[in-house]
Amino acid sequence: MGIISFPAEWYPQSGVQITWPHADTDWYEILDEVTSCYISFSKEILKREKLLIACVDENDVLKHFTTQEQKNIIISQINSNDTWARDHGPISVFINNKPSILDFGFNGWGLKFAANLDNQITKTLFDKEEYSSNVKHINKIDFILEGGAIESDGEGTLLTTSQCLLAPNRNQPMTKDEIEDYLINSFGLKRVLWLNHGYLAGDDTDSHIDTLARFCDKDTIAYVSCDDESDEHYEELKKMEEELRLFKTFQNKPYNLIPLPMADVVIHDGYRLPATYANFLIINGAVLVPTYASNKDEIAKSQLAIAFPNHDIIGIDCRSLIKQHGSLHCVTMQLPEGFI
Repeated sequence: MGIISFPAEWYPQSGVQITWPHADTDWYEILDEVTSCYISFSKEILKREKLLIACVDENDVLKHFTTQEQKNIIISQINSNDTWARDHGPISVFINNKPSILDFGFNGWGLKFAANLDNQITKTLFDKEEYSSNVKHINKIDFILEGGAIESDGEGTLLTTSQCLLAPNRNQPMTKDEIEDYLINSFGLKRVLWLNHGYLAGDDTDSHIDTLARFCDKDTIAYVSCDDESDEHYEELKKMEEELRLFKTFQNKPYNLIPLPMADVVIHDGYRLPATYANFLIINGAVLVPTYASNKDEIAKSQLAIAFPNHDIIGIDCRSLIKQHGSLHCVTMQLPEGFI
């Protein structure tokens, strides 16, 4: 296939891809509320880069944005089951320095939810020439992989969780070794770091890495930390922390670990939701951080300011997003420079 490079999220970006909520998604009961959240983070993105929006009605979307903002919007009318662009969106790589999108299969996190329409979004956008004309589309639909399940340091290291990538209804009967080889070949990796511990109550994704631990640079990982022994997550997250402490950089040094607070308990319809500060989005010059109207919001932002001293740290109220068991990173997919 050639020399493959999987850029980190902090690599310069052309824009961010999202799928807009509509009345035929699970958002129908709180559509106005979640639309307000989408408008909020979309406007922050548009200050710095382009926004590629898949939607069912472009007029219903564009009315929320100024004429100036619309100049940075690429909009395409496409049907969707839901709006989790991190998982049904393209994964961007460079092959022989040329931009390419890997279009993996998406099956609703192991056949939990319908995804027949979402699974077609990337190919449809490509066919409609919404990406740059230089971008190559590579169909990898025979392998199930969500963007929220993998973290790249841009240097050849992939961080992931065994609970997700080895979960039922993904890629059985492939073994862990076979899946690791597949990832190394697909992304041009040098190694895969597996976390075997860590979870969030209410998570439908089988422990996506982007809810637990994130690369901030090639030597730094921000992660969810829990110091409350009465919290159901305490033991697992302590074990995850110990795993992170054992990981080494390519220089054989421990990673710089930045703990993020365990979000306050959020209950909806009688169930605990997977609220997490690790679900932040890195864009050009800024980090958008999910907030939950908690005193811990400022702690999380301060910790991420340590990890990203040259970025603006901007809170986005994600109390609406978490009601459907996801947050800010889950509904966005960055597109590196040259992709739109």
